[in-house]
Amino acid sequence: MSQTYDHPGEQGSQEPIRLLAVRDTPLSLDEVFAAVGDDAAGGTALFVGTVRDHDGGADVDKLSYSAHPTVEAEMRRVAERVADAYPVRALAAVHRVGDLAVGDLAVVVAVSCPHRGEAFEACRKLIDDLKHEVPIWKHQTFADGTEEWVGAC
Repeated sequence: MSQTYDHPGEQGSQEPIRLLAVRDTPLSLDEVFAAVGDDAAGGTALFVGTVRDHDGGADVDKLSYSAHPTVEAEMRRVAERVADAYPVRALAAVHRVGDLAVGDLAVVVAVSCPHRGEAFEACRKLIDDLKHEVPIWKHQTFADGTEEWVGAC
């Protein structure tokens, strides 16, 4: 499940959504940052979500992400809405699925805009909406042997 829209880092492209993907391989900050490169952007905001060693006071032993088959279409819908609501020059979002270890990158999103404030706002909106609306689920196994599923991540 991986699709790139346009050419990552293409300067002055008309299409602001440059990269959307769900992958079962390690994510790259460099790839996402390069995808949002744009000469007209004065600000770029990048968010990186990593697997932490605890959740809700319990030690996390294992973690796995799974996704619904419509995941990329839903990511596209969220990305288009953010691109329409802010002066986005370029946008990218990549989420990991499968088994992850503590410290692994789970999600990387980036937005470039003419100014930094817009970039911060658009990036926050992008990650928040992806987390709440895109059908990706997290299964956590804790050190004490208990487990839990967490809704959209």
